[in-house]
Amino acid sequence: MKRTPVVRARVTRAKGGAPWLYLAPALVVLGGLLVYPVYELGLISFLEYTQAQVSGGEPTGFQGLANYRALFADAQFRQVLLTTVVFAAACVVATLAVGCALAVLLTRIRALPRLALTLAALGAWATPAITGSTVWVFLFDPDFGPVDKALSRLGLSGFDGYAWTYDRYSAFALVLLEIVWCSFPFVMVTVHAGIRAIPGEVLEAAALDGASQWRIWRDVMAPMLRPVLVVVTIQSVIWDFKVFTQIYVMTNGGGIAGQNLTLNVYAYQKAFASSQYGLGSAIGVVMLLILLAVTLGYLRLLRRQGEEI
Repeated sequence: MKRTPVVRARVTRAKGGAPWLYLAPALVVLGGLLVYPVYELGLISFLEYTQAQVSGGEPTGFQGLANYRALFADAQFRQVLLTTVVFAAACVVATLAVGCALAVLLTRIRALPRLALTLAALGAWATPAITGSTVWVFLFDPDFGPVDKALSRLGLSGFDGYAWTYDRYSAFALVLLEIVWCSFPFVMVTVHAGIRAIPGEVLEAAALDGASQWRIWRDVMAPMLRPVLVVVTIQSVIWDFKVFTQIYVMTNGGGIAGQNLTLNVYAYQKAFASSQYGLGSAIGVVMLLILLAVTLGYLRLLRRQGEEI
């Protein structure tokens, strides 16, 4: 039976809507778990919502953008925002560098060392953030930590009993190392899977042309792995920008006089330590908007370069 144009159009529309039908249950679950909390977060950010309102002692009042005006007028918030951006960028760059280097290394070593490295990396990845942070604090403890003792035995007397979390920059460096340690396995495994999908003839041809390992990575692997690198970069940006556990545990709530505060810890202090839930929600909204802007901007840049995402 020959289909008329009207029938063919209806069939095409039905086929086009089929994927959405299959995705509907997942979209409903995501709507409940993601959209509604974001809506509540945004709503509270426009309210006067402190402990008095939570306990019912005073009525909740709508105050528009007052929380946001107070937030951006706060010099400490601006400083914490800048610190968070710089710290997250350093964590992302270090994580990608270590993860990509080890992914390439996995393609160069034999089966047994490759298995050992993969298991060690997955062990670090599977370690809960609070457990890993506590272990790293012990390792660098000025009194009992083995790192200070090992450094002093190597002749670096300045590290004998050195308190890593006392100084602002050494505390951030310590947290950065822990974040890279627990984050690089995701990058390593993902990039390694992408490298295995590259035809071996391409890499062999580059090697025969005399290209160094760095040139092979830069000119051959990285362009072919760009979709994979987009995923791990965006994921790393999201993880590192909203880091909380490592900062809170390793610097005891943000360091001395708040010198190691990041936005997530700052929002926690405002919302729960100071009972300024509206202000804490405003910080959460600002973080959400920044992450959305960075992600969409990065994807748009790649699309302008002709990349398929």
